Amino acid sequence: MKLGLFDSGLGGLLITRAVRDHLPDLDILYYGDTLHLPYGNRSDEAIYHYTVAAMDHMFAQDCALIVVACNTASAACLRRLQQEYLPRAWPERNIIGVVVPMLEAATQRGYKHLGLIGTNYSVSSKIFEEELQKINPDMVLEQVATPLLVPLIEHDGLEWAEDILRSYLANMSLDQIEGLILGCTHYPYLKPVLRDILGENVDILSQDDIIPEKLADYLQRHPEYSDKIARNGNISFQVSDLTFNYIQTAHKIYGEAIEVVQYG
Repeated sequence: MKLGLFDSGLGGLLITRAVRDHLPDLDILYYGDTLHLPYGNRSDEAIYHYTVAAMDHMFAQDCALIVVACNTASAACLRRLQQEYLPRAWPERNIIGVVVPMLEAATQRGYKHLGLIGTNYSVSSKIFEEELQKINPDMVLEQVATPLLVPLIEHDGLEWAEDILRSYLANMSLDQIEGLILGCTHYPYLKPVLRDILGENVDILSQDDIIPEKLADYLQRHPEYSDKIARNGNISFQVSDLTFNYIQTAHKIYGEAIEVVQYG
């Protein structure tokens, strides 16, 4: 069996590469629902429908555990997937997200005042606020929606990123924030620019740094899934719609040429 990593597009390839580097022996299937991106413009019901179809596809290809790396899908329907879909359709499998591990990491580092940048949907859903109330209700969270960043990253526009980021971050209390959560799978690309802007006083909490360690810990604590995943180091990449631009973008995001196939 395999570990699955799912995203609505290709940004999750950054997380996949980080997981691959941290846990190189795991057999991995990456699936990006490029046919329906961006999820952030869809209704909750549509996001749930698309994500269920992706989960069915991945579980049918023998994934024992799936990480929903997509922050929008995590915000819109992770709990519903876990509570309604899994018991009915795949009771021996599991689905986990990326929101809670990021907040746990911030809490473990002792922070009291956090910032977060994310897509319009992730911020407006208030999923990070809701989960933070369960983990550490005393922590302050400031959120800013940053919708221009994903198209900027995907269309080689990083030369304009600093000015746009400075404009977005002007809406935050940077003199009080101890850590900034990058609440989108694309945003690890922005770490060097953010470090120049924020200096050394604000910790950058990026999913490609945190999720692999959190996943390794989860697998250690859950042998009922970990023991099922093969350790041959195999990895495959699939998308629901494949264009030349997606192939080029996938190579860039993953950091090397990879074989991406259309499936679904």
